[in-house]
Amino acid sequence: MENVPVVLILSIVFGLYILMTSIRILQEYERAVIFRLGRLAGRGVKGPGLILLIPLIDKMVKVSLRTVVLDVTPQDVITQDNVSIKVNAVVYFRVMHPDKAIIQVENYLQATSQISQTTLRSVCGQSELDEILSQREKINQQLQQIIDGHTEPWGIKVSNVELKQIDLPQEMQRAMARQAEAERERRSKVISAEGEFQASQRLADAAAILGSQPSALTLRYLQTLVEISSEQSTTTIFPIPIDLLTSFMGKAKEQIGPKTTVS
Repeated sequence: MENVPVVLILSIVFGLYILMTSIRILQEYERAVIFRLGRLAGRGVKGPGLILLIPLIDKMVKVSLRTVVLDVTPQDVITQDNVSIKVNAVVYFRVMHPDKAIIQVENYLQATSQISQTTLRSVCGQSELDEILSQREKINQQLQQIIDGHTEPWGIKVSNVELKQIDLPQEMQRAMARQAEAERERRSKVISAEGEFQASQRLADAAAILGSQPSALTLRYLQTLVEISSEQSTTTIFPIPIDLLTSFMGKAKEQIGPKTTVS
């Protein structure tokens, strides 16, 4: 009779232990992959909420379904045009099938990180530097498709890949700065030449109009005199039409006559 309380206490403690190990509560973003005696139990995936396990028989592996932001470590890459650069990226992915993420691969986080690094080196190594710098969106889509194709059997969906930073050698940065300066100078010269061309066209059009309308030429002449007289200057210059000088020069030549030569 004296051993009855001890047995009762042990039974209560054992019952509480069984109850604690049998009940699990999962958050909304969590799922549990259940293994029963080493095999995937039933549907295999349970949650969220309250789930019950068989003690000493069931084993639970908890998996998060939230999007994971993976920072790919900088990779040394030699581009197709033999330029050495260092590139890193950011990969966004989430687990779509928790059972595959646990069964098909040992550590899906590490596996996704490794495949992202190798794919980043491969894609950037097959591209030229100008393409990497100017067509980032195309490179990002190519990386996303390749990485997602590798991780799909693991139940992982890669939603986005972004090139984060591209480090160039110092000599390449100086060469690109000189190239950009030369390009800006070329554009400046082209714009200046285009302005001169348009101005010459306008002057030619104005000269054609003034030449066809003598009255317009006279009005322009008078307008020029008004503009000159409005300036505060002690000296005033009156432009003389060339036609007047031509008539005087013709009369002078007639009076002088042909030159005589002395033999």
